[in-house]
Amino acid sequence: MSMTIDRVGPIDPIQPGKRPGKTGQVHESPKSDSISISSEAQEKAELLRVQELVAAAPDMRLDRVAELKEKINDPAYLNDSVVNATASKLIDSLFG
Repeated sequence: MSMTIDRVGPIDPIQPGKRPGKTGQVHESPKSDSISISSEAQEKAELLRVQELVAAAPDMRLDRVAELKEKINDPAYLNDSVVNATASKLIDSLFG
């Protein structure tokens, strides 16, 4: 038993580089691409950039941190005048 398959469509097997329905001409569109970034995305990108900068910044005041830890652990250091001075500096830096 033999089966015959007929060709479908106008494809010529002798010229494989030709594609049916294509003229070979390129038409450029005058359209231009554009992108719009929301203000929320811009804020998040800025926050991420700042976080990366902070994480990459070296901690140059390790000696000062160690000194302050020693002072805080000393019960005689934490008196009312130190607490009040520290609170005043914090308030001034936040609202000053």
